[in-house]
Amino acid sequence: MDVSAVYLELFGRIPNLVRAAVHGLDAEQLHAVPQPGANSVGWLVWHLTRVQDDHVAEVMNEQQLWPQWASRFGLAPDVTNIGFGHTPADVDSVRPESANVLVDYHDAVYARTRTLLDSLDEAALDRVVDERWDPPVTLGVRLISVADDSLQHAGQALYARGLVQAGWHLGY
Repeated sequence: MDVSAVYLELFGRIPNLVRAAVHGLDAEQLHAVPQPGANSVGWLVWHLTRVQDDHVAEVMNEQQLWPQWASRFGLAPDVTNIGFGHTPADVDSVRPESANVLVDYHDAVYARTRTLLDSLDEAALDRVVDERWDPPVTLGVRLISVADDSLQHAGQALYARGLVQAGWHLGY
């Protein structure tokens, strides 16, 4: 299996998890939190997609897709807002219109990610993409970080979905 195929397999698992997490949930269920201060299903899927949009756009030297989607989440098109450091009030402000808008935004971001992954080779993985860290971050490490974050948050979204469906929505 070549490098491109490995990363395509890794990132290719995320869209199905996104779909499973949000399928059949209405806007209220997407926004429900299992307890005050927790993250909602909608926020978790929004966040994992925002991180992928932000990080992949940066390494491709392209604009993020977010500005064209922001209004459908009740948010400003601020490309710096990817969810890191969000307070409960910030989490509450993320209000996707529907499960479909979460899936559609994720699909658009994943399509761009696939474009990058299709062209990967071993040499590309060693390219330094972020010198703010010691050691500097390579493309290979950045992609693993994005996939890891996405898979963790997708799992959290699936768990939160189960809690919401079981009636554990104590806060909105």
